[in-house]
Amino acid sequence: MGQFFPDADQFPLEDQIKHLGDDELLDFWEETQYLERMLVEEENSEVEHSLEYERAILQELMLRSCRRTLAGNG
Repeated sequence: MGQFFPDADQFPLEDQIKHLGDDELLDFWEETQYLERMLVEEENSEVEHSLEYERAILQELMLRSCRRTLAGNG
């Protein structure tokens, strides 16, 4: 299960998503996609942040996939 960081500003996004379970991570990704669509519709300048979220989420998913593959071969 994921953990809530009350002082999230002290922890980089990459560190925060490492503590999420797979389902929670995918839920977080889905939420960022939804928020991105809302921001684009509003022509908000914060859209660039969604690319950071997506990059970090995809990187974490790739790392987890590699770990599972290595664990399965070991």
